[in-house]
Amino acid sequence: MARKRLLGLAALAIGFVVAPLVLPVTNATELLVFGLVAVAANLLIGVAGLFSFGQAALFGVGGYVGGWLLANTELPMALPLLAGAAAGAVLGAIMGALCVRRAGMYFIMLTFAFNQMIYYGAYTWREVTGGEDGLNGITRPAQLFPGAPAVDFGKGLNFYILVAVLVFVCFVLLLRVVDSPLGRILQAARESPRRAASIGYDIHRAQTLAFAISGFFTGLAGVLYGMTYWIMPIDSVHWLNSGYIVFMVLIGGTSSMFGPMIGATIFILLQDILSMLWARWPLLFGLVVIAVVMFLQGGVIELFGRSRTMWRRMGLPRPGESLRATEEPR
Repeated sequence: MARKRLLGLAALAIGFVVAPLVLPVTNATELLVFGLVAVAANLLIGVAGLFSFGQAALFGVGGYVGGWLLANTELPMALPLLAGAAAGAVLGAIMGALCVRRAGMYFIMLTFAFNQMIYYGAYTWREVTGGEDGLNGITRPAQLFPGAPAVDFGKGLNFYILVAVLVFVCFVLLLRVVDSPLGRILQAARESPRRAASIGYDIHRAQTLAFAISGFFTGLAGVLYGMTYWIMPIDSVHWLNSGYIVFMVLIGGTSSMFGPMIGATIFILLQDILSMLWARWPLLFGLVVIAVVMFLQGGVIELFGRSRTMWRRMGLPRPGESLRATEEPR
């Protein structure tokens, strides 16, 4: 397991290096931002079994708080990033505390209602959020933190490197959360809430904490998104964005934290490609989602497991294993 994890992280790092070489830097940055959003959402969806349709609210609140500080102050970049992440964590904790006491459709509707409240709050609070025009004037401070040397983050590649480092670190931290006692409790509650509660675990407390952690990383991604396009649009808080995030997770697969990162990449790339081919691209994208649900219920990450199984059935050695090692001893 440790070896697979290291190989996955190595592949992820290589993907981060290759992305700006084959895609416009802004598009590559957007892929990383939504990759982080999808992975943070999978902490709730895949690990805890909580299908939240309020992730756009966490994303938007973090983006608006951090974006407002970037647009109206001259603080070093780290402070607005932390403020946006903290705002997402606080909203996540509030949302979790109120929503996790209901299950199934009631839970989904509560998270949806939270999302709508935040959306209409952002839409009407024009003095702060810019309303339907979005929050404009977001900057990229040259100083990362007090005392740090100035870097021209206005250049797309410099900013991409910063985002890549942050996303990679956040990804590793989320992996640690999944492997922690909290992650084990969330998985136990997902499989059998009553059994986990009978053992003595405080399920609601663990799920609320998962919401806060997911909100922290989602809020951080919101600030990075605003800095990527120099604006925080109102559409980023819309409930449709929450649906898109769920699609990213399901397309990639919930069984591994690497799956949502792959799903976000596929979603963004398909969205860009299909929108250039046809104005009614959501119809085509819907067919893709249906195909994934029908034939890859475990998401795209399931293809790796299937290819490994086929590889073994064919009697071929695994990568790094010699043919002699696969032969039966005489």
